[in-house]
Amino acid sequence: MQTKAASWSASIRRASAWLLLPGVASLAAVSAAQSSAVSPYGDPVELVRRAVHNEIDASHDSGAHFMFRGTKTTPKGSTTEIYVETNDATAGLIVAYDGKPLSPDQRRAEQARVQRFVSNPEELRKKRAQERENDERTSGIVRALPDAFLYEYAGEETGAAGIGRVGDPLVKLKFRPNPGYKPPSRVEEVLRGMQGYVLVDVVHQRIASIDGTLFKDVTFGWGILGRLDHGGHFVVHQEAVENDFWEISSMRLHFTGKILLVKSISIESTEVFGGFKQVPSDLSFAQGLELLRKEEAAEAVAGNHVRK
Repeated sequence: MQTKAASWSASIRRASAWLLLPGVASLAAVSAAQSSAVSPYGDPVELVRRAVHNEIDASHDSGAHFMFRGTKTTPKGSTTEIYVETNDATAGLIVAYDGKPLSPDQRRAEQARVQRFVSNPEELRKKRAQERENDERTSGIVRALPDAFLYEYAGEETGAAGIGRVGDPLVKLKFRPNPGYKPPSRVEEVLRGMQGYVLVDVVHQRIASIDGTLFKDVTFGWGILGRLDHGGHFVVHQEAVENDFWEISSMRLHFTGKILLVKSISIESTEVFGGFKQVPSDLSFAQGLELLRKEEAAEAVAGNHVRK
């Protein structure tokens, strides 16, 4: 099981709301290619290439698993969930809606929802297959980064909480599509209409942030499968956590479009992740759920104590 922390290619499984088109699963990963811009850290494309290499290596080599918390906010409200990465798949347990703990009925329904993955091996198999498919799509985009864009050096920032490693220098690169790039599949087609900025941590050679905007409509499958409208925008931040592992810390998404030329889609969400705690790397899904239940119980006790 690839960890969310380890790379962009494993991170998007929790952002399922934007996995609505074959290419949309990859919108969190966008960055650079060839340019004549001058950078004090050397050739920008080589900087990106090294960062991409490290992201891919981390996704394949890291055996670390984490428990963490995520809150997703949409126009309909917010949902808070605790997650744990296991050898089988990522287990998640909803613990609050709009900042309020679940009612007894909601809690029973949520326990039944997650228990089905333990009681029904076929359900768990489907979940694991979906996560792997999402990871593969995003991994393909990550590998395309050094070739898909032209870019230029655009200054420097400093790593802060939630973006890179605190205190590390971050190189800011402005990117735009490389007209010579030919997407190998529908997954990468979205890159043809994307421009924005990427921040690279030059000490750890990792991607700390990506801010991308669609400057034109992007179609999938000759426009038959779907279209994303120009003006779509996303921001993804990644940070260093325990033992210098890297995790996605937040994602902000705004996209509209159509699927099969008929069904309209609208994605408007912000997700913030935190509270990362490393857990044993040999957890089964059932063991992961048990950890989540204990975490939920501990939080409930702490909440009651605070209210008293």
